[in-house]
Amino acid sequence: MSLPLDPPASDSPLTHSATLRRLLYEALADLGLDPTEIYRRVYQHRRVAVPTTDNRLEHDNAPLFWQALPEITGDRDIGLHLGEVMKPRVLDVVGYLLLASRDLREAVESFVRFQHIISGGLVAQLQVDGEQARLVIDLNYLGVASLRHQMECVALLIRKLMALVSDDEFRLSGVHFRHAQPRQLREHRRLFGLQPLFEQAHDALLFPAALLQRPSRTANPELHALLSEHAQRQLDGLQENQLLNRLRYLLGVRLGGGDCSLAGCARELGVSAAGLQRQLAAQGCSLRQVREVVRRDRATELLRGGGSIREVARACGFAELSPFYRAFRRWHGETPEQHRQRVRAG
Repeated sequence: MSLPLDPPASDSPLTHSATLRRLLYEALADLGLDPTEIYRRVYQHRRVAVPTTDNRLEHDNAPLFWQALPEITGDRDIGLHLGEVMKPRVLDVVGYLLLASRDLREAVESFVRFQHIISGGLVAQLQVDGEQARLVIDLNYLGVASLRHQMECVALLIRKLMALVSDDEFRLSGVHFRHAQPRQLREHRRLFGLQPLFEQAHDALLFPAALLQRPSRTANPELHALLSEHAQRQLDGLQENQLLNRLRYLLGVRLGGGDCSLAGCARELGVSAAGLQRQLAAQGCSLRQVREVVRRDRATELLRGGGSIREVARACGFAELSPFYRAFRRWHGETPEQHRQRVRAG
C-alpha cells in the first residue's frame, strides 16, 4: 500500500558538526587517554560513514560511542571528566555568534535559533518564568534514551560557553537530567556546584533570568548581523533540516511514548501549531499521515531485523497486538509473519 511522504526520513539522516568530535579528541587526550584507539575499539565492528563534504557526521552513530566509553576507559564518571577538561572553543559559526551578541539573552537566542548547525538531534529552548530562566538542551536519538555521559559532558561544556559570553558571571541555580540518578553524586556536586535533579522531563540548565541582561564585552552588532546571515544560509543548506524530515525524526523518537500531538511537535520544532499545520497542508499531508509513515517504516525495519512481533508493536506505539496487525495489513496487505517469511525467502 502506498502512503504519502515517501521516501522515508532515513534518506536524509540527521548530522552533527565534526567540531564536536574534535573537542572530544582533545579532551580524551587531556585525560591521558588515546582517542584514536578508543574510537577504533568502539567502531571496530561497524562501518561508519566518513564526514560529508561540509564536514558533518551522522547523528545516530553517537550513542554507540557514549554507551561503550565507560567500560573502555574504566571511568564511571567519564562524561563529567570530559566536560571538566573540555575547552569551550568556538563551535563553528554559532560560537562566533555567541561572542558577538550584545548580551546573554541574544547569545542564548542565537544558540537556539541555529542549534541544528551544531547537532541535528538537539532540541534547545529558552524558557523564562519570572526570576528563573531555563535552557533546555535535549539531545534525541532514534530508539535510544537520553545518554547519561554525553549529557553530563554537554551540560558542562555549555555552562563554560555561557560563562565565556558573560565574563564568568554565569552561574547555575539548578541542573536537570532525563537519565536516572547514578549511585555516586560526589563528582556532580563538585563540578556543577550543586546536586542535579534526575529523571526530569528535560535536560536543562537553570539560572537567574537577570543574567540574560548581562552585556557582553565582545558585543559587535554589525558582525552579529553578518554572522546571522551566514548561519541562516548554512542552516538552509542542510537537507536534513527540512520540516518533514525533522518531524519524521521527532515522531520516530516518540513512537514508544511521548507527546505526539500537533502542539507538542510544533513546540519542539520551534514553530506554532498553526504554522506546522499550514506547512503540512501545503505539502498535501497531515500529522496523522506523517506518523503513519513513521510507524510503517519503523515496524518494517524492526521486523526485518528479527524483533519479536510483540516487541515491534510496542516500539511502534501499539499497546495491543490487534491494532498493530490491522495497521500492518493496511500497510503491506499481509500479516507481519507473512511479511517476514516472504522477505526471508526472497
